[in-house]
Amino acid sequence: MTIHANTSRNVPLLESMPAMKPEEGGLCPMREVLDLVGDSWSLLTIINLQSGPRRFNVLRRMIQGISQRMLTVTLRSLERDGLVLRTVKPTSPPEVTYALTDIGHSIAVPVGALGEWAVTNRDHLRKARAEFDAAKSE
Repeated sequence: MTIHANTSRNVPLLESMPAMKPEEGGLCPMREVLDLVGDSWSLLTIINLQSGPRRFNVLRRMIQGISQRMLTVTLRSLERDGLVLRTVKPTSPPEVTYALTDIGHSIAVPVGALGEWAVTNRDHLRKARAEFDAAKSE
């Protein structure tokens, strides 16, 4: 199977995009964003906060398999990057909620596009893997 660039489609050359160009410090914007949301816990946290603010334990129950410590680390990281807002109500005990900021909500568009790509191409990916694995086992 040969894979080649299809120049008849309006597909950007990714390496030429400004998002791929290293800036001061050597990192490109894309690398910074991938480091931020490239792990599944961050993305799952963002997805589960999109419909509204959540308390910690509610969020933890929504994200199957995440530990208390990992959710804490993930929320702190997302808060540090300005994607999540932590609000503490002065009750006894304090009520802490987490919500997406405007910039946190804005990531839904590119993540949604990636999700659509995944659904569209899932069967192709599975077929290619099966063919590759079959060829390697011969």
